[in-house]
Amino acid sequence: MDNPLDEWFAREILVHEPALMRYLLRWWPHRDEVPDLRQEVYVRVYEAAARALPQQPKSLLFTTARNFMTDRWRRNRVVPLEALGELPLPSVLVDEITPDRSLAAQRELRCLVRAFDRLPARRREVLWLRRVEELPIKEIAERMGITPKTAENHLALATQAIADMVLGGSDRPLRAARPESGHGQEDGHGEQRRD
Repeated sequence: MDNPLDEWFAREILVHEPALMRYLLRWWPHRDEVPDLRQEVYVRVYEAAARALPQQPKSLLFTTARNFMTDRWRRNRVVPLEALGELPLPSVLVDEITPDRSLAAQRELRCLVRAFDRLPARRREVLWLRRVEELPIKEIAERMGITPKTAENHLALATQAIADMVLGGSDRPLRAARPESGHGQEDGHGEQRRD
Protein backbone atom coordinates (compact mmCIF):
# COMPACT_ATOMS: atom_id res chain seq x y z
CA MET A 1 0.00 0.00 0.00
CA ASP A 2 1.60 3.20 -1.15
CA ASN A 3 -1.32 5.45 -0.25
CA PRO A 4 -1.14 6.73 3.37
CA LEU A 5 -4.95 6.95 3.50
CA ASP A 6 -5.27 3.29 2.50
CA GLU A 7 -2.76 2.33 5.20
CA TRP A 8 -4.65 4.39 7.79
CA PHE A 9 -7.96 2.82 6.69
CA ALA A 10 -6.62 -0.73 7.03
CA ARG A 11 -5.00 0.01 10.39
CA GLU A 12 -7.81 2.05 12.00
CA ILE A 13 -11.05 0.91 10.32
CA LEU A 14 -10.77 -2.56 8.77
CA VAL A 15 -9.56 -4.03 12.05
CA HIS A 16 -13.07 -3.43 13.44
CA GLU A 17 -14.85 -5.38 10.72
CA PRO A 18 -15.94 -8.29 12.98
CA ALA A 19 -17.51 -5.87 15.47
CA LEU A 20 -19.10 -3.85 12.67
CA MET A 21 -20.61 -6.99 11.14
CA ARG A 22 -22.06 -8.05 14.51
CA TYR A 23 -23.56 -4.59 14.93
CA LEU A 24 -25.12 -4.56 11.45
CA LEU A 25 -26.43 -8.11 11.78
CA ARG A 26 -27.98 -7.27 15.12
CA TRP A 27 -29.89 -4.21 13.93
CA TRP A 28 -30.59 -4.70 10.22
CA PRO A 29 -33.59 -6.97 9.54
CA HIS A 30 -32.37 -8.32 6.17
CA ARG A 31 -29.19 -10.33 6.66
CA ASP A 32 -28.56 -10.62 2.93
CA GLU A 33 -28.19 -6.82 2.68
CA VAL A 34 -25.55 -6.54 5.43
CA PRO A 35 -22.47 -6.95 3.18
CA ASP A 36 -23.73 -4.09 0.99
CA LEU A 37 -24.41 -1.96 4.07
CA ARG A 38 -20.89 -2.62 5.32
CA GLN A 39 -19.40 -1.52 2.00
CA GLU A 40 -21.48 1.67 1.96
CA VAL A 41 -20.37 2.47 5.51
CA TYR A 42 -16.74 1.92 4.47
CA VAL A 43 -17.15 4.24 1.48
CA ARG A 44 -18.63 6.97 3.67
CA VAL A 45 -15.89 6.63 6.30
CA TYR A 46 -13.16 6.62 3.64
CA GLU A 47 -14.58 9.74 2.01
CA ALA A 48 -14.83 11.51 5.37
CA ALA A 49 -11.26 10.53 6.25
CA ALA A 50 -10.04 11.81 2.87
CA ARG A 51 -11.29 15.26 3.91
CA ALA A 52 -9.83 15.07 7.43
CA LEU A 53 -8.59 12.16 9.51
CA PRO A 54 -10.87 11.68 12.53
CA GLN A 55 -9.57 11.79 16.09
CA GLN A 56 -11.63 8.69 16.99
CA PRO A 57 -11.82 6.39 13.95
CA LYS A 58 -13.80 3.61 15.63
CA SER A 59 -16.39 6.07 16.87
CA LEU A 60 -16.72 7.50 13.35
CA LEU A 61 -17.17 3.99 11.93
CA PHE A 62 -20.05 3.03 14.24
CA THR A 63 -21.71 6.43 14.14
CA THR A 64 -21.63 6.27 10.35
CA ALA A 65 -23.15 2.76 10.44
CA ARG A 66 -25.92 3.86 12.80
CA ASN A 67 -26.73 6.97 10.79
CA PHE A 68 -26.70 5.08 7.50
CA MET A 69 -29.13 2.43 8.79
CA THR A 70 -31.42 5.10 10.26
CA ASP A 71 -31.45 7.04 6.98
CA ARG A 72 -32.15 3.91 5.00
CA TRP A 73 -35.00 2.86 7.34
CA ARG A 74 -36.61 6.25 6.98
CA ARG A 75 -36.19 6.33 3.21
CA ASN A 76 -37.46 2.79 2.60
CA ARG A 77 -39.85 2.53 5.53
CA VAL A 78 -38.12 -0.76 6.39
CA VAL A 79 -38.36 -0.24 10.10
CA PRO A 80 -38.29 -3.17 12.48
CA LEU A 81 -39.90 -2.75 15.88
CA GLU A 82 -36.44 -2.45 17.45
CA ALA A 83 -36.10 0.88 15.70
CA LEU A 84 -38.86 2.54 17.69
CA GLY A 85 -36.12 4.09 19.73
CA GLU A 86 -32.72 5.42 18.88
CA LEU A 87 -30.26 2.82 17.66
CA PRO A 88 -27.60 2.45 20.30
CA LEU A 89 -23.96 2.73 19.46
CA PRO A 90 -21.82 -0.12 20.67
CA SER A 91 -19.29 0.83 23.28
CA VAL A 92 -16.22 2.13 21.52
CA LEU A 93 -14.13 0.69 24.33
CA VAL A 94 -15.44 -2.88 24.05
CA ASP A 95 -15.42 -4.83 20.80
CA GLU A 96 -17.23 -7.88 22.09
CA ILE A 97 -20.90 -8.09 22.95
CA THR A 98 -20.94 -10.51 25.85
CA PRO A 99 -23.46 -13.36 25.92
CA ASP A 100 -25.06 -11.79 29.01
CA ARG A 101 -25.59 -8.45 27.24
CA SER A 102 -26.94 -10.19 24.16
CA LEU A 103 -29.37 -12.27 26.24
CA ALA A 104 -30.52 -9.18 28.16
CA ALA A 105 -31.12 -7.30 24.90
CA GLN A 106 -33.14 -10.21 23.52
CA ARG A 107 -35.26 -10.30 26.69
CA GLU A 108 -35.87 -6.54 26.50
CA LEU A 109 -36.88 -6.81 22.85
CA ARG A 110 -39.30 -9.68 23.55
CA CYS A 111 -40.82 -7.66 26.38
CA LEU A 112 -41.20 -4.62 24.11
CA VAL A 113 -42.83 -6.71 21.38
CA ARG A 114 -45.26 -8.27 23.89
CA ALA A 115 -46.17 -4.85 25.26
CA PHE A 116 -46.69 -3.42 21.77
CA ASP A 117 -48.83 -6.39 20.72
CA ARG A 118 -51.00 -6.06 23.84
CA LEU A 119 -51.94 -2.45 23.15
CA PRO A 120 -55.47 -1.77 21.92
CA ALA A 121 -55.49 -1.55 18.13
CA ARG A 122 -56.02 2.21 17.88
CA ARG A 123 -53.31 3.02 20.41
CA ARG A 124 -50.93 0.65 18.65
CA GLU A 125 -51.72 2.33 15.32
CA VAL A 126 -51.16 5.85 16.70
CA LEU A 127 -47.88 4.78 18.32
CA TRP A 128 -46.68 3.17 15.08
CA LEU A 129 -47.65 6.13 12.91
CA ARG A 130 -46.00 8.64 15.25
CA ARG A 131 -42.84 6.86 16.39
CA VAL A 132 -42.04 4.70 13.38
CA GLU A 133 -43.53 6.49 10.39
CA GLU A 134 -42.89 9.85 12.11
CA LEU A 135 -46.17 11.40 11.03
CA PRO A 136 -47.34 14.58 12.76
CA ILE A 137 -50.23 14.19 15.22
CA LYS A 138 -52.51 16.25 12.99
CA GLU A 139 -51.95 13.91 10.02
CA ILE A 140 -52.45 10.84 12.23
CA ALA A 141 -55.74 12.28 13.49
CA GLU A 142 -56.93 12.98 9.95
CA ARG A 143 -55.91 9.54 8.72
CA MET A 144 -57.70 7.80 11.62
CA GLY A 145 -60.75 10.08 11.70
CA ILE A 146 -60.16 11.27 15.26
CA THR A 147 -59.30 14.60 16.84
CA PRO A 148 -55.66 15.59 17.37
CA LYS A 149 -56.32 15.63 21.14
CA THR A 150 -57.58 12.03 20.99
CA ALA A 151 -54.53 11.03 18.96
CA GLU A 152 -52.27 12.66 21.57
CA ASN A 153 -54.12 10.81 24.34
CA HIS A 154 -53.71 7.48 22.53
CA LEU A 155 -50.00 8.18 22.07
CA ALA A 156 -49.49 9.13 25.71
CA LEU A 157 -51.43 6.10 26.98
CA ALA A 158 -49.62 3.72 24.61
CA THR A 159 -46.22 5.09 25.59
CA GLN A 160 -47.06 4.89 29.29
CA ALA A 161 -48.41 1.34 28.99
CA ILE A 162 -45.30 0.14 27.20
CA ALA A 163 -43.03 1.90 29.69
CA ASP A 164 -44.96 0.35 32.60
CA MET A 165 -44.57 -3.13 31.19
CA VAL A 166 -40.99 -2.85 29.95
CA LEU A 167 -39.56 -0.88 32.86
CA GLY A 168 -41.90 -2.04 35.59
CA GLY A 169 -42.26 -5.62 34.47
CA SER A 170 -46.03 -5.42 34.81
CA ASP A 171 -47.96 -8.20 33.11
CA ARG A 172 -51.38 -6.71 33.70
CA PRO A 173 -53.49 -6.34 30.58
CA LEU A 174 -52.70 -3.08 28.84
CA ARG A 175 -56.31 -2.75 27.71
CA ALA A 176 -57.31 -1.86 31.26
CA ALA A 177 -55.67 1.57 31.02
CA ARG A 178 -58.21 4.38 30.67
CA PRO A 179 -57.75 8.04 29.87
CA GLU A 180 -58.08 10.14 32.95
CA SER A 181 -61.28 12.01 32.45
CA GLY A 182 -64.40 12.46 34.44
CA HIS A 183 -66.45 13.09 31.31
CA GLY A 184 -67.27 9.59 30.28
CA GLN A 185 -65.85 6.22 29.50
CA GLU A 186 -63.86 4.91 26.64
CA ASP A 187 -65.81 3.10 23.93
CA GLY A 188 -64.47 -0.05 22.27
CA HIS A 189 -62.32 1.99 19.88
CA GLY A 190 -60.43 3.98 22.50
CA GLU A 191 -62.61 7.05 21.99
CA GLN A 192 -64.29 8.97 24.79
CA ARG A 193 -68.02 8.57 24.98
CA ARG A 194 -70.15 10.95 26.99
CA ASP A 195 -72.89 9.44 29.09
